[in-house]
Amino acid sequence: MTREDSLSHNSTLVGRSRLLASCAALALTVAGFAISTAQAADELPEHVLLSKDECERNKAAGTITYISGYGYSASAGQLDVFLAKELGYFDALCLTVDINAAGGNGQLLVSSGQAQFTALGSASDVMLAAANSRNLTAVATYGSTSPFSIFTNEAVKSLKDLEGKRLGYFINITPIAAAMLDAAGVDMSKVELIKMTNYDPTVVTRGQVDAIVGYASNQPQTLKAMGLPFNQFLPADFGLKGTYNVMEVNSKFLSEHREVVADFMRASLKALEFCLAEEENCVDMISKLAADNNQGSAFPRDQQARTWGVESEWVRTSQYGAPGVQTIAEWEPEYQMVQTFGGLKNPPPLASMMDPDLVASLYADGKLIWPTK
Repeated sequence: MTREDSLSHNSTLVGRSRLLASCAALALTVAGFAISTAQAADELPEHVLLSKDECERNKAAGTITYISGYGYSASAGQLDVFLAKELGYFDALCLTVDINAAGGNGQLLVSSGQAQFTALGSASDVMLAAANSRNLTAVATYGSTSPFSIFTNEAVKSLKDLEGKRLGYFINITPIAAAMLDAAGVDMSKVELIKMTNYDPTVVTRGQVDAIVGYASNQPQTLKAMGLPFNQFLPADFGLKGTYNVMEVNSKFLSEHREVVADFMRASLKALEFCLAEEENCVDMISKLAADNNQGSAFPRDQQARTWGVESEWVRTSQYGAPGVQTIAEWEPEYQMVQTFGGLKNPPPLASMMDPDLVASLYADGKLIWPTK
């Protein structure tokens, strides 16, 4: 081999070595890119606070539909759901939540499985619904104060004075209102009952009716704000115990997706914490949602502030622990009431209507357990 041939041969070997080295480096780069891409695909977004398995579990449950039968009302079990979505708490727990606040029949839609969650005004409402459907389970009760009251014009000094007068009501005379009238010794055969068609509380002060069975956080607060004189009677005045607002879930959905239901409640209770700590901001947000969804005239900010000002205290002063926690003992007085005054005969046992453990498990030492990264 000549010197020139040797140099040429060596040059070829060097070239091949460099080519092989470049190919190897490229292969390592491609492999590294593939690994990093796979890792990136496996990583969850920064705002998600769950593990990959927990996130996939919640997503697998599909879209969760919440029905508000009361629109964008500043009421527990409602405004907290709206704000959990606005504040990103549902997203943080990998929950896809659709909210229907058009005022549909939440009990019917949830019972039939067309929706998963809805809120009712008291345990009595749940018990009456349970007489017609066994596919509803209460998972949270927000207070131990009944929201109902009977407010009257100035001439009515006691409920007994309603004899010979007109008592208005919406939908029905609630069991706890009937219990109040009974405790006051009112002869109901001497009271004219009038079903109301509008929510204007001034019909009482203007004398169109003498009294109305209403919501203590609503119509009476409007009369106070207007400076109009009236009297109000509460269940507690007669030693009667009640409940305030209840969250219901489709029973089948609960049995199949218990952890998902727990995370839905965890997110909404996180928003409730916000509303208890930041009342003004909370009222601003729920009022804006009402306005943005064509319900601003039904729920003006001043009314929302009055409502939440009263109802937030019902949540804070609940005798049964942290917000949303419920017990069978808490429901027992109303259970007796609906049988005596609500016409409910042979109701199913309380344990079949409510789950006292789910929300309680979301707290540790009275503090909501919220995941962190």
